[in-house]
Amino acid sequence: MLALCIGALILISITSWIYKWRNPRCNGQLPPGSMGWPLLGESIQFFTPNTSSDIPPFVKERMKRYGPIFRTSLVGRPVIVSTDPEFNYFIFQQEGQLFQSWYPETFTKIFGQQNVGSLHGFMYKYLKNMVLQLLGTESLKKMLPEVEQVASNKLKQWLCQDIIEFKDATASMIFDLTAKKLISYDAEKSSENLRENFVAFIQGLISFPIDIPGTAYHKCLQGRKRAMRILKNILQERRAKPRKHQTDFFDYVLQELQKEGTVLTEEIALDLMFVLLFASFETTSLALTLALKFLCDHPLVLKQLKEEHEEILRSREDANSGLTWKEYKSLTFTFQVINETVRLGNIAPAIFRKALTDIHFNGYTIPAGWGVMVCPPAVHLNPARYEDPLAFNPGRWEGLVSNGASKHFMAFGGGMRFCVGTDFTKVQMAVFLHCLVTKYRFQAIRGGEISRTPGLQFPNGFHVQIIKKDEKDATYNSKCL
Repeated sequence: MLALCIGALILISITSWIYKWRNPRCNGQLPPGSMGWPLLGESIQFFTPNTSSDIPPFVKERMKRYGPIFRTSLVGRPVIVSTDPEFNYFIFQQEGQLFQSWYPETFTKIFGQQNVGSLHGFMYKYLKNMVLQLLGTESLKKMLPEVEQVASNKLKQWLCQDIIEFKDATASMIFDLTAKKLISYDAEKSSENLRENFVAFIQGLISFPIDIPGTAYHKCLQGRKRAMRILKNILQERRAKPRKHQTDFFDYVLQELQKEGTVLTEEIALDLMFVLLFASFETTSLALTLALKFLCDHPLVLKQLKEEHEEILRSREDANSGLTWKEYKSLTFTFQVINETVRLGNIAPAIFRKALTDIHFNGYTIPAGWGVMVCPPAVHLNPARYEDPLAFNPGRWEGLVSNGASKHFMAFGGGMRFCVGTDFTKVQMAVFLHCLVTKYRFQAIRGGEISRTPGLQFPNGFHVQIIKKDEKDATYNSKCL
């Protein structure tokens, strides 16, 4: 009898717990939706891989069922998902007042508790201004010749290979350039392969967060741990043997650390370097790979792109001179190609914020403390805004290309947290395309299929062949020494 009573109490407790989980308390009306199972929520559905270029099935199915704003639960946290352009705009405009940047605990564990995405107010602005010392317009103008030289050298190397896996090759190129600017890292001279640790990190970045040996998430955390150890060693070496002149971003960071009364800590500095190394090469290499895939599939777009870059060469007094900042800024169609690529790529599939107080919008209440997930793919693939939204059509951007964000375009974020590295990404993509289409041809060999988990991936790679522009066939590669 006693056992029966205990069993009944346990059953009642579990039933009550499930009911409360699925019906959260709210001082108003919550958006419709499902909270899934306790703790697990709807995480499995969210992380399930798909091969669609459309709005992620997880989001699209719930949009049809519940509308543009709905509730769910991901990795143990209640979350409001927004696919509504007006609400998204409201969220970005209220940064620091009604909302603040937030990521699930699993993300902060990966990027660091003191990473720039998790900091707010003065500290965030302070770090943003630091990064602009490296990636601001004046710095990029000085960096332009080096970016072109790196791209030219890599293309010459790839010419001597029968086939290259383009995503990995461009990631390596961009990482080496960025690591040199950040920490004077030279992959050929270093005893440790820093990028290898970031590759392990990336493979589990957007995966189901189970931290046990063998899982992608565990490998991700181990990759971060090794990369952070290398960065910390570099910091200690620099402190022991300070340089007379500032040669990279790390020198600038060290100067900030040593200032009297500085708000910068070693932990924040190392997390910043880690995030900059990751963000600068992974997202850009994905965008470049997708752009090349689109150009292979759309010869008329490629033809127009070539014409724009060849016109620059024809207009020069010295055809062999390097790309100037004025020429770079004149690449109107190239920027249309870049914008269209990142619109369709949706490399950042979600942007997270947290409600600081109860927020009322269109009759719904978002409770204080709840996460809010803005869904860029739902905005970028909205047929009401973009005609034939899944089509690659750079021409749709004619007269509309902008360096900022809008209600209908947020590939680089929005509001005060608009990505500070946007111009750096565009410089690298535009300069690489300039070097590629003016001197070489290329052809897809195999791969190119995409997968989303929910981040963009090329599970089979994208293997291409680079061919000298004036060669009639691909036999040139065999002539390389």
